[in-house]
This record gives sequence, structure tokens and C-alpha cells, in this order.
Amino acid sequence: MFNFSANQLCLIRRIESRSCWVFLMQDRYTGRLYRLYDFTKSRPIAPNGHYCVAGKVNSAHNQLYLVVETVKPDAKHPWAETAAAPSAGAGGGTPM
Repeated sequence: MFNFSANQLCLIRRIESRSCWVFLMQDRYTGRLYRLYDFTKSRPIAPNGHYCVAGKVNSAHNQLYLVVETVKPDAKHPWAETAAAPSAGAGGGTPM
């Protein structure tokens, strides 16, 4: 397992399954998309905010999973509290 952290993330979509919440989040500046897994279903990630997220990179069945450990509002950057618009295809109807 490895550590990961990312800043300036905004929520695109949240999907709830039996075992976890899956957050699709986008980096405000690079446009990179992250699929984050919260197995405790207790992380306070809401739309219209920007977050700093940290956790572990875990692997299973030849896939990498970003497992959320901590989430906090990104207070270092003074932009308006509105979510960035999804990139082309980021908010589409494709299932995760």
C-alpha cells in the first residue's frame, strides 16, 4: 500500500453501494478525475465545495483503489465555493 493526497478536488458524482461510497472527484486545475472509495461511509464530501483528500492506494484483482482516510475543506485557496463544471464526458451517464 502507498499513501496518496490530493488538493483542490470537487465532487462530480457520489455512488452508494452495499460496501462503500464511491466518489468521482475532479482536480480544479488539471482536470484529472479521481475515483475514491469510502468503506466507512462516513466522509463529509458534499457538492459545491473543494476538498483536500488523503488515503491509501490499495490493489486488488489487478486494479488500484484510492481508499479515503481523511477529508477536509481546502481552506488554502480563496476561490468561490462553487463546483467546477465537469469536463467533456466526466458527468456522462456511464456507470462506474
